[in-house]
Amino acid sequence: MPAIQVDVSPRHEISPRLYMQFMEPLGTTDSSVEACWDIENDKWRDDFIEVTRDLSPSSVRWGGILTSFWKWRESVGEPTARVPMINYLWGGVETNRVGVHEFLDFCEAVGAEPIMAINFAADGRPEYINTPRGEHRSGDAQEAADLVSYCNDPDNAEREANGRDKPWNVRTWQIGNETSYPRAGERFTSKENAQNYREFADAMRARDPNILLIGWGDMERDTNMWWANDLIEAAGDQIDMVALHMMHQHPANSETTVLKGRRYRNDTNQTWKELDAIYQTVEKKLLDARAVVSKANPKLKLAITEGHLSLQPHNKIELLREWLSGVYHARCMTLFERHSDIIDICTLADFAGTSWTVNALLTGSPRERPYLLPVGHVMRLFKTQSGTHGLKADSDSDSVVVSASRKGNTVYLHVTNTDIEKDASIDIDLGGAKAKSTTCHRISPDKLDDAIDSTNLDVFAVRQSAVPGLSGIAIPKASVSAYVIELAE
Repeated sequence: MPAIQVDVSPRHEISPRLYMQFMEPLGTTDSSVEACWDIENDKWRDDFIEVTRDLSPSSVRWGGILTSFWKWRESVGEPTARVPMINYLWGGVETNRVGVHEFLDFCEAVGAEPIMAINFAADGRPEYINTPRGEHRSGDAQEAADLVSYCNDPDNAEREANGRDKPWNVRTWQIGNETSYPRAGERFTSKENAQNYREFADAMRARDPNILLIGWGDMERDTNMWWANDLIEAAGDQIDMVALHMMHQHPANSETTVLKGRRYRNDTNQTWKELDAIYQTVEKKLLDARAVVSKANPKLKLAITEGHLSLQPHNKIELLREWLSGVYHARCMTLFERHSDIIDICTLADFAGTSWTVNALLTGSPRERPYLLPVGHVMRLFKTQSGTHGLKADSDSDSVVVSASRKGNTVYLHVTNTDIEKDASIDIDLGGAKAKSTTCHRISPDKLDDAIDSTNLDVFAVRQSAVPGLSGIAIPKASVSAYVIELAE
């Protein structure tokens, strides 16, 4: 019988930021942040706060391409006096009602560590440095450093004048976002990215030497050259993490793929085969990033600060409401956990909005209860049932993938059966350690095409059961489980 082998000896500390959500105003494309704000009562929607607390993100990042033209001072001060901003990428006008204070207060309300992105000289993008409307939207190093002081200086007069006496002490900051993705000539070069990073990092750390800094080191889209090497060489000791995104998780052939529109409904096996091929590209990119960064500086960590399936129709495919996508995302989260010795931050989705199915959470209308999509349910299960230190765990079965962690005397084992047709039966081998008790927390819907919407909110409910022993454990097909094992002393 196949077995899962777990070495219960702690191997490394897991980052408290690992399970991240990503907040960015998306303009007219998906009302996102604006839809989470209760305009009538001028606060975050209570139901949004409630569902986010249940999702339990360990960190929330503010930023995205928005920060290439975001001017943070426009988003602070008296709300009625804030300067509206054109959302040059996503369309429409942002009122800036949700700004620095609101974002950081939200993180406090849901118990998540904030990760703040800054305007990194517009990432070298000409269309934001000088916009068609004649605006200069690029931010400089002093502007970024001023935001560090605004958030972290105990005696910052500007923050105090805006009604907040106590600093937020934002520890983690990202410099650069998808900087390498536009074509050459439409962004910084790798050398310019590295040189500008050092200028920003020096200025920001001069205001607070205790902050953690993330620099952009992902590949160029047109050459696949990693920017991490130039970044690390220029940054010296002024960098803690190298950022990359797991975007463009899309089929190799956009014409023949079943992962388009509703074609996936005609052939489930082909759908899973193509999702498997996309997963292989995610794994390869992670392993390549690990090799590049570890060789350049083995002390640095990776920060996967964005990433989701990129399927057509753009960010709205109905497959992402269905459970098969949940199994795919569980497989990705297992991969990231297995590399949590080097991954400090990761995410599987965008955060919240009204229409994109790549979100973890859908808010719907003000009269509709927010709810988690399959990816959100997976992230919730992995986060809420996880330890503080990573463990080595391996599976004899090609279809059963595992990752493990430990906190105190409790082992957390995440198990996904990637076989969509057959149940599995496995033993759990703790390498000589004994289990006092074991509880299983499982998502295992009846059908792969079971889907969630506001009429079917309990379809991905976690079912909890006691496990009498660690031999011959049944693992249902296409299921995602967290085994919580209390070790005998």
